[in-house]
Amino acid sequence: MQEYFIYYASSNIVGTIIFGIMLAHDRLSVDRQEKQLKYDQTLAAFMLYFISDSIWAAIDAEVIPKTLFSVSVSNYVNFILMTAITYSWLRYVMAVEQLEKRNRMVVRYAVAFPFVVSSIVLLILFVSAPHILIRDSLGVTTVFDAFMIITPSIYITAVILYAVKEAKREDDPIEKRKHIYVAFFPVMVILGGLCQMVFMPTLPVFCYAGNIFMLIFHIKTTDDQISTDPLTKLNNRSQLIRYVAQESNMRIDGRYTYVIMIDINDFKKINDTLGHAEGDRALVLLAQSLVYSIRNCNMPMFLGRFGGDEFVLIAHPVKKEEVEKLIEDIRENVRAGCIRENKQFILSVGIGYDELLSIPDTFQKCMQRADSKLYLDKEYCKLNGKSTVLEKNG
Repeated sequence: MQEYFIYYASSNIVGTIIFGIMLAHDRLSVDRQEKQLKYDQTLAAFMLYFISDSIWAAIDAEVIPKTLFSVSVSNYVNFILMTAITYSWLRYVMAVEQLEKRNRMVVRYAVAFPFVVSSIVLLILFVSAPHILIRDSLGVTTVFDAFMIITPSIYITAVILYAVKEAKREDDPIEKRKHIYVAFFPVMVILGGLCQMVFMPTLPVFCYAGNIFMLIFHIKTTDDQISTDPLTKLNNRSQLIRYVAQESNMRIDGRYTYVIMIDINDFKKINDTLGHAEGDRALVLLAQSLVYSIRNCNMPMFLGRFGGDEFVLIAHPVKKEEVEKLIEDIRENVRAGCIRENKQFILSVGIGYDELLSIPDTFQKCMQRADSKLYLDKEYCKLNGKSTVLEKNG
């Protein structure tokens, strides 16, 4: 039994250390957004659970005296921390999904209600009628198992229902996948806990599942932060560099490759007249219009924000005419987006593009040619009264 305890506790200790490293990494970062704080709370809840679970294993192996009191306390604390994990994850998802009323007192009370009520009921049962939860052999009953399953499941179900609803409303396939990923990620962890509870109670399966999937999620989140522009949610310049470094991405058999540079004409006018917040909204609107435009094209493409108000699009058409049609669609979708969202401006975009030729031509050379054509297009728009218009100024 002592060997079982050492093995079980060692696994939990390793898990605690791994999560501690992840937590320390987050705490030392400059990102202190609400969603990051909620994610860190989930990590902390996991760590406390691993420690509590090790104490439970010590009691089960009789390294610590196995009495009704010690069994009751260890199982009750495990329940509290297991529920805290799922509760924290729901709060994290609400922050990620930017639920508008998430910080209102009534919403916070409603979210905490299952946690608080089940904790109080369980505490009353442990104090007044422990035989309902603990057998004479000092093992837990099915009633306690039901508490361990039902309350966390309420939070997991809420996460799934809300994220799936948001996924259905989302048109962007990338954002849709993010919703689904956030929703079903904790299910795998809970399945690990159920597997341990039903089939392998002496193995720390929940610890393994929690470490594997939280580590995967942490890596994916970090990768998204590295490769994604935080404002527009498009690929950033680092991701562009990685993309063009792969020759197979840039030259596809049977297809042309075009580098298309796009920016907003007279963008400074929006910032100076309407403020930088409205300027940011203009960038988001342009990004959304670009995504909408390329979604209707049947060709491989890469889209990213190059910097400031400049975007880069790498397109691989079968026919050259497809690029001209794409550019027409971009201009129209940008204009339509401004009208649809009742903006104070009608955006005009400058667009320059050029074909990537066979080696020794490079992406950098092609982008320079496209950039030169971009400025020619901007001059044409300015000279012909086709630049960005601020509606309130006529």
